[in-house]
Amino acid sequence: MERGLVLGCGGTVGGAWQVGALAAIARAWDWDPRTASVIVGTSCGASLAAMLGAGVGVDELLAAHHDDPAARPSARRFCAQPPAPRPALPFGRPSWRLATRRRGSLMTLAGLAPAGRTDPAFLDDLVDDLIPNPAVRLIAVDADTGERVAFKAPEVPLRDAVRASWAVPGWYPPVTIDGRRYLDGGVTSTASADLAAGLGLDEVVVIAPMASTDGARVGGLGGRLESLLRKPMSRGLVRETALLASTGVRVTLLCPSAAELAVMGPNFMDPRRRLLALRAALARQGALR
Repeated sequence: MERGLVLGCGGTVGGAWQVGALAAIARAWDWDPRTASVIVGTSCGASLAAMLGAGVGVDELLAAHHDDPAARPSARRFCAQPPAPRPALPFGRPSWRLATRRRGSLMTLAGLAPAGRTDPAFLDDLVDDLIPNPAVRLIAVDADTGERVAFKAPEVPLRDAVRASWAVPGWYPPVTIDGRRYLDGGVTSTASADLAAGLGLDEVVVIAPMASTDGARVGGLGGRLESLLRKPMSRGLVRETALLASTGVRVTLLCPSAAELAVMGPNFMDPRRRLLALRAALARQGALR
C-alpha cells in the first residue's frame, strides 16, 4: 500500500503538537513515517517533512524536543531552543499585490501583513545537517501571484525551500528563489492536502495543527484573533481532503481537539507551550488503535 503524509503549518507550538500526533499514530499503527511514499510539508510541517525525509525517526524527534542526547545536536537545538515568541521590529513593507488577488481571507490578510524582519538563520543549522529527499514536497506561495509551489530536491536547495515555506508574513521575510519572492505556504492553505492527489497513493495521513474539523478553537480574546486564521484554514482543509477522497484515496485527518487547543494557547510561537502541546497530542495513541 502506498501511504502519503501531509504536515500542515502551526509555528513552534503546532510543530511540537504535530510531532506528538505523528508519534501517536506511528505507535498505534506500528508504522514508520519515514517510509511514506510522499511527504508534503508546509511551514513547521516543512521542517518536519525535511527531517523525516532525511531519516530522522519519531523516537529521535521526541528526544530532540526533550533535549535528549539521543537526538542529533542540530535537531535538539531546533526543537528545544525555538525562536522568540514575538517577531522582530521594525517590520518591512506589505505584499500589496497579494492582498489584491481576492482569493480568500487568508491571502488578503497575508498581503496586508508587513514583511517580517525576524532572522530565519536558526533553520539553516538544522537543514544543513539533512540529506534532501526527492519524496519530500515543501509548500510555499509566490508573493506576487498567490500561486502555490511544491519545492522538491534537487530542483531547489533544501535551505531555500524550508526558508520559503517558513516565511510567515509579519514574522519572517520573503525568500527569493530564481528571481521570485515566496512566502509561507499557509498563506493559501494550512496543509495543501490536495497536492497529494494524483500521485498514486492509496492512503494519506494529514496532520494539521492550525485546522479544526469540529469547530474547536482556542478560548478567550486571543482565541478570537487566532480563529481569524483557523476558520478559513479549516474550511480549506475540508475542501482539500474531500477532493483527495473523491479520487479514491483514503484520508486520515488529525487536528487538535478543544482540550488540546486549551493547552496550546492562542500564540503558536510561544515556546512555553511546546512540551505541553506535544504531550497532549501523544496522549491520543490509545484512541488511534
